[in-house]
This record gives sequence, C-alpha cells and structure tokens, in this order.
Amino acid sequence: METVDRQIVAHLAAEGRMSFAELGRAVGLSTSAVHQRVKRLEERGVITGYRAEIDFEKVGLPLTALISLSPFDPAAPDDIPERLEHLPQIDSCWSVAGTESYVIQVRLGKPSDLEQMIADIRAAANCATSTTVVLSTPWEGHPVELPAAED
Repeated sequence: METVDRQIVAHLAAEGRMSFAELGRAVGLSTSAVHQRVKRLEERGVITGYRAEIDFEKVGLPLTALISLSPFDPAAPDDIPERLEHLPQIDSCWSVAGTESYVIQVRLGKPSDLEQMIADIRAAANCATSTTVVLSTPWEGHPVELPAAED
C-alpha cells in the first residue's frame, strides 16, 4: 500500500468522520483525489466500514465483561462463533491461541444480566467459560500505528 494511502487510513482510523476536504489538507491532496483513494481503499477491503463510538454507560449498558470460551469436547466442530451470533449482547468475538479457543466481549446492564448471559453461552455453545469483569476503560479503540510502506 502506498504511503499516501497509509496516511489516509491512519487519519480515518483516528477520526472516522473526517471530511474529504480535511483529509485532503492532512495528506496534501485535493478533495476529489482523496475521495477517489478512499473509495478504492473501500473497494479493496482495506477500509471495511465506519461506526459510531458509543458511551455504553449512557445507553444503559455499563457492565463490560470478557468471557473466555473452551469447548468441553476438543474433537467437537469448531462452531462456537456461529452458535453465539444470535446473542446481541456480544460485542466482539476473537479466536485466540492459548488454553481457551475464543474470547468474547459482552455489554450488559447489571450483574444478573451477566449471570444469565453466561448460562445462555454455556447452553448454546456447549463450552466452559471464564469471565473477567471490566472495572473501567481508561481508553479503547486506540488507533494502531501502521507499518511503513514498502515502496
């Protein structure tokens, strides 16, 4: 990926609502040139979407937890994500290396909701769980520094 495209991606990762004019000024291109580049980045799948950052406490979901999942039967099909995709409280699902197979992040209203969520996950995915409750979030979604272009 070209250096200018990397700069565009970095700026949009930090501020997804940046206008094409602002983005153009930041990377030294015209508004139309930036628009074309962003469109190509989207078409190539480099930019996969845009989303609003939500203050979950203000929308009634102050409890965040990370739940590690391990299948009871390691020989069973690896379909835990598919078994859980119907649960809207799950914010993210990661396949991980280590003793667990997956780690999911959930957003909930209160501890009893977490207790019910754990029961629902165990029933739907036939797996063991280990839960970590998030006490506070000093920061989240920090833009990652992209490696330099290999021109």
